[in-house]
Amino acid sequence: MSHDLHITGDDAADALLSEDPFALLVGMLLDQQVAMETAFAGPQKLAERLGGLDVRRLATMDPDELTEVCRQPPAVHRYPGSMAGRIQALSAALVEEYDGDAAALWTRGDPDGAEILRRLKALPGFGDQKARIFLALLGKQCGLEAAGWREAAGAYGEEGSFRSVADIVDADSLTRVRETKRAAKAAAKAAKK
Repeated sequence: MSHDLHITGDDAADALLSEDPFALLVGMLLDQQVAMETAFAGPQKLAERLGGLDVRRLATMDPDELTEVCRQPPAVHRYPGSMAGRIQALSAALVEEYDGDAAALWTRGDPDGAEILRRLKALPGFGDQKARIFLALLGKQCGLEAAGWREAAGAYGEEGSFRSVADIVDADSLTRVRETKRAAKAAAKAAKK
């Protein structure tokens, strides 16, 4: 999977995301209730603290120890305990279902976009929206050529959109994604009134 991602603003963190499908999946898992850059920098923090990002080790690690690793300043996430549990559940699912190979989610058996979406949604911590965003990220920036990936990703797969992390390639696109998210939140808030 080696692609040149620019999500975090940190060269080492972006390099890990670009080279390691598991790191990218963990970054997506962490992308909630924190800034995108913080979420996607999380895998690099884990790798530094653990001497690498090993899916099998994370799957079987003592939960309290993993929580402490996530809590260590700067924290991996603002909710280190719950996110440590989610990282562990994701890791265990990948070991059990895909022999620890995160990329198998989108490569095993030459799946189409709908099948990849189904596989992503079956993962712990991945709901419909997160799965669609990750599918769009694979298609837009990681070279995924699965038939129907744009359709399966929905609005996140639209070419030229600035809706999510799938659309961030530089500082300008990050700003545009943030503006789109702010506008969507404002519209949702106005609709409630």
